[in-house]
Amino acid sequence: MKERAYFTGIVGAAMLLAGPAQAGPLAAEARNQVLAGVDAKKVETVGRAVWGFAETGYQEQKSAALLAKELKDAGFQVTMGVVGEPTAFVASYRSAPGPVIAITAEYDALPGLAQQAVPTKAPIAGQAHGHGCGHNLLGAASVAAAIAVKKWMVAAKVPGELRVYGTPAEEGGSGKVYMVRDGLFKDVDAAVHWHPSGANSAAQSISMANTNGKFRFHGRSSHASGNPEAGRSALDAVEIMNVATNYLREHVPDRTRIHYVITSGGGAPNVVPDYAEVFYYVRSPDPQVVRSVMARVKKAGEGAAIATDTRMEFEQVGGVYSMLPNDTLGQMMDKNLRSLGGIEWTAEEKAFAAKMRESVPDARGTIESVAQVQPYAVRTDPDAAGGSTDVSDISWVVPTVGLGTATFVPGMPGHSWQNTAAAGSSIGTKGAVLASRTLALTLAEMITSPDVIATAKAEMEKRRGPNFTYVAMVGDRAPALDYRNNSRVD
Repeated sequence: MKERAYFTGIVGAAMLLAGPAQAGPLAAEARNQVLAGVDAKKVETVGRAVWGFAETGYQEQKSAALLAKELKDAGFQVTMGVVGEPTAFVASYRSAPGPVIAITAEYDALPGLAQQAVPTKAPIAGQAHGHGCGHNLLGAASVAAAIAVKKWMVAAKVPGELRVYGTPAEEGGSGKVYMVRDGLFKDVDAAVHWHPSGANSAAQSISMANTNGKFRFHGRSSHASGNPEAGRSALDAVEIMNVATNYLREHVPDRTRIHYVITSGGGAPNVVPDYAEVFYYVRSPDPQVVRSVMARVKKAGEGAAIATDTRMEFEQVGGVYSMLPNDTLGQMMDKNLRSLGGIEWTAEEKAFAAKMRESVPDARGTIESVAQVQPYAVRTDPDAAGGSTDVSDISWVVPTVGLGTATFVPGMPGHSWQNTAAAGSSIGTKGAVLASRTLALTLAEMITSPDVIATAKAEMEKRRGPNFTYVAMVGDRAPALDYRNNSRVD
């Protein structure tokens, strides 16, 4: 669901922290062993399989099972269905007491983005969903990186524990939030994540905090012409709430974003609707602003219910913090990415990209940029925040670092058929292999650099401020396993 502003490589208004601890590179032999363990063919076959499954949030049965099997076959201990999420898992390998390092794997698709792996719009008959955010590549590359590092740990007798968190429903379902809330990261020393992008970058940035929920109004149906006075329109309540919220926009802090969609509004014009539902998102770079603005949106809903003599119910669906960047780990990731360099496309891949860019006349960037690694920076200015991600919650309790690689054609919009097509092509695979190799080097370096991990933890604690206590945006609710279902709820 995110535009991934923190992986764009745009470095204006950047703030670089001074003097983080620098990790020494892995010895040449260790580096070669780690890189040799990254199975590029597996990245391709697993990524293509998950691309074909195209399962949306909390419905990723085949995708989760495939990734878990790959890890189990490689010697990881796998626990399925953690924190009440049937398609979540935790896979671990522990050689001996030592640092606990985690990597996340996502695999959910998006509704309405089924697309063939071709550079022109071509839906797949009989398929509704597609990987327009590239999470098929994300899961495949993360798993391949973890397997490579595990092989090296065994061969080199490296102490420590490596974990892979299989995290469903990133696209609006807040899958990772429940893991953080329920303590699954409490003993983790550092965490790594990545995301498909249109550029190669280890730049770190804040993101948007987000809270979201569904407002359901219950009224009374009647004949809209014969006896309208007997009806109480739930749809009227939704419309009045939307008007009130739109007036609220002038009176919220800068960079606050409020989005809504009416998910149910009645079935026939000649029947006064006795049920209506509207789904709201509130975003801001500041988690506290998100909480306070959503409280005011709720008041708009309550007022609308009073005005229309209807009853309102609110369901908190999801919610995430803003990203807490970590420069200490960011510089480690950037160093490893630069040591590998960018991506070389074939003539056929360049032609594929050029044809696709014709569909977006004002596309930014260039095809040639995928061969480059973008400048490193840490961005904390509010304008750096674009989309939202549930990885952010991890970053407030564990030092966390991210990466983006060019799996998409530069200049294509997020959550698009163009990105679905690229994610199922050799362009997507090449970017995912670069990500897997970079992640593997970083995981290996982390697990052998306890001093750097300690510095990263101190940086995290300084950024989040004194007396911080993590409180999940989702409260104490169970995972919203049916959050994609907009059917009537009575």
